[in-house]
Order: sequence, then structure tokens, then C-alpha cells
Amino acid sequence: MTSDGHAQRAVEAVWREESARIVSALTRHTGDFAWAEDLAQEALVEALATWPAGGIPDNPGAWLMSVAKRRAIDGWRRRERMAQREPLFISEALRAESVDTVPDEADPDHIDDDVLRLVFVACHPVLPAQARLALTLRTVAGLTTEQIARALLMTVPTVQQRIVRAKRALAAEGVPFEVPDRAERPARLASVLQVIYLLFTEGYSATEGEGLVRPDVAREAVRLGRQLASLMPREAEVWSLIALMEFQSSRFAARIDAEGLPLTLEQQDRRRWDRSAIARGSEAIARAVPVAGTLAGSGAERPSVGRGIGYYGLQAAIAQCHAVAPTFAETDWQRILGLYDALAALAPSAVVRLNRAVALSMAEGPAQALVEVESLETELSGFRPLPAVRAELLERLGDTDAAAAAFLEAAALPGNDAETALLRRRAAQAKSSAPRRTEPRR
Repeated sequence: MTSDGHAQRAVEAVWREESARIVSALTRHTGDFAWAEDLAQEALVEALATWPAGGIPDNPGAWLMSVAKRRAIDGWRRRERMAQREPLFISEALRAESVDTVPDEADPDHIDDDVLRLVFVACHPVLPAQARLALTLRTVAGLTTEQIARALLMTVPTVQQRIVRAKRALAAEGVPFEVPDRAERPARLASVLQVIYLLFTEGYSATEGEGLVRPDVAREAVRLGRQLASLMPREAEVWSLIALMEFQSSRFAARIDAEGLPLTLEQQDRRRWDRSAIARGSEAIARAVPVAGTLAGSGAERPSVGRGIGYYGLQAAIAQCHAVAPTFAETDWQRILGLYDALAALAPSAVVRLNRAVALSMAEGPAQALVEVESLETELSGFRPLPAVRAELLERLGDTDAAAAAFLEAAALPGNDAETALLRRRAAQAKSSAPRRTEPRR
């Protein structure tokens, strides 16, 4: 016997870890994306009904896949299509792949990865850009509509509507579960890259739940990025995204304290940073863009901000500045500010401006940065990082009462439990302590 609560937590955990592979494999077998997701959801319902009494199976993902396949077989029998599809279930099994199995280069006309195939299908140009992102994050990342809404700065009803409409559009167009040919891929590449990066971001800083990070999700994003690079090795932005993810993932071991609360860049023990990930990031960025010059005092190569650098290349260059700085005090904030200026010119957004304001506060002081942050109040209403950054700046300026109020405002907004606990602690510290200089969290 297993308690209902334990069973439900087990179902939620296996869905987070296995949903993309289950849905993508079912889509390949059935040729019907919407039906595949329905089958997976039906298997979840059956798990919730049977696991409390029968216990959690040794391999929950395989159990869900088996149930979903049986449901598909029942459906085909009803539709009199069993003879056409049944051999696929006999001859093929859901495969688990890792970064180590990703080839340096792959057949450009064949994607031998169900999850990446699913990303390309969900990013079909028949769908509007935001619908592609919402559908893929729901299916590949297993995010809830609430999490997707926060990631895309949209309302929950809007996300729900776009996912439903996207499924209907794919069904109406008869979009097959297959790789687009090379001529069609550029039209989908930007959406595919964005989905992979948002997937990584969910792993790097979870939108909700008890833990700050989800390394398994981040690793899957890096794996997908490298699978994509093996297919499109001459796409600079693919390598740039890989570099960005490697640089950021290098800090996983140092990002939380013994209580599971976030640590700022200034507080992190850089001896715990993964130097192999930093090396892989540097190798990827060198493949992405021409290299010009070295970072002052570091001896590390850096990309120029000229021709060839795109959206992910600029972000990777920013991440590299942090990764190669020997200490927090030696961070090249002026260069980072310049890179954010270039990023804001290339892809203007309120979030980029908020991140630029953090760099501005470190390069030139918090007063000017606070003006920039306050100008974003309307555009980023309900976005937790905004009041969190405002609180940091107010605290550095010595207005501890206002800083405490801003920390509490941020804590009241939806987000990760660990971040909430830290924000409340920071509010209490601001109320009880003298003004002190702190570093905005990154």
C-alpha cells in the first residue's frame, strides 16, 4: 500500500522527468500529436488510481508508457487500424539518451531523437510564435500552464487557449511527426532555440516548487542543444546557446547554501564552479563566432561584439565574463554593460533592460539603475525579479525600510519556494540592520 499523497508526488515526479520522452515516442508511433498527449494523460490518471493500492512500480516511466500503448492499441482496434500500426510497438522501445551519446555530427537529413523531433513538430510555422513556445514547453518541459504563463509573461487563460488552438492547428494541417527538410529548418530554428533555452532556464531557476534548481531539466536542454549542433554544425547561434548553457550550468554546485537558499555571485565559492563546463562553454563560443582580444587580466579569449554575434552569442559573452573572472571584484562590469547595450539594440525587451540595470548598478552605481528599474514597473508588473532588483538597489542606497517592503512585495509574487524564503529573510534583515552594500542576485 502507498499513501495517496506519496503516489501523487511520484506521478508528478515521473511526469516531470519522462513526459517529453513518453509523448514524443507516442507521437512517433501514432502519428497524432494531440492524441499522444491524451494517451499520456490517461496513463497518468490510471497511475493515480492504481499506485496507492498496488504500489509504485520499479520503473514508473516504463509503466506509464506501457499503459499509454495499451490505450493506443484499444483505440486502433476501435478505429480498425491495428494492423497498420501495431508492428511499431513490437519493434521499437522508448530510448534514454545522454549527452555522452551525442555524435559530433549527424546525418543532416535524419534526427534520431524523439524529443528533438517533437520540438521541431511543435515549432511548425503554421503556429504563431507564442503558441509554438507554449505548446512545446507544456509537452517537452512538462511545465504547468501557470509556469508557462510566468516564463512567457502571459496570463494563464491566454496560455491555455494558445495550447488548445495549437493542437487543433497541427491536427487540421495534418502535420506529420517527422523532421523538416533542410530547406524548412531555418523557419523553425529560432523557435527551437528559444524552447531549448526556456527549458534550460526552468532547470537553472525553477519557476515553482521547493528546490531552486532542476539539474535534470537543465541537462536535457544541454543534450538537446548538442543534438541540434550535430545536425546544424555551422549555425553560430546553436553553438552560442550551448556556450551560454554550459557557462551557466557551471555554477550549479555553488548556487545554493546548506539550507537550499540561493547564493549571489558574490557569495558563491568559485572553487566549486565546474571548470570543465566553463571549458566546454569556451570551446562552443569559439566555434560560434570569430575571436578577438582577451579579457583584461584573465588571459581568456572573448568574442567580439561585431558581425556574427547574435542574441545567444551576446548572452554567452556576458556569461563568459562571469565565468572567467577570478573573483567577484575582478568582474568586468563595463564590458558586461556594453554587451547588454548591444543586446538591447538587437532584441529590445523589458527583461533585457532589467538585466542591463543590474549591470549598470555595478558599473556606475545604484542610483541611476534604480531610475531604470522604476521605469519598467508597468511592463513587468507581477514579474518577481523586478521588485527583487529594486529592493537590492534601495538597500545599497541605504533606504532599508523601502528595501524591506520591496523584498516582501517580491516574496508575495508567484515563484520558487527557496527564493520566497530568501526574500522574506532579506526583508527581515533590512528592517533590523544598518544600511549595507549588497549585490543584486543573478
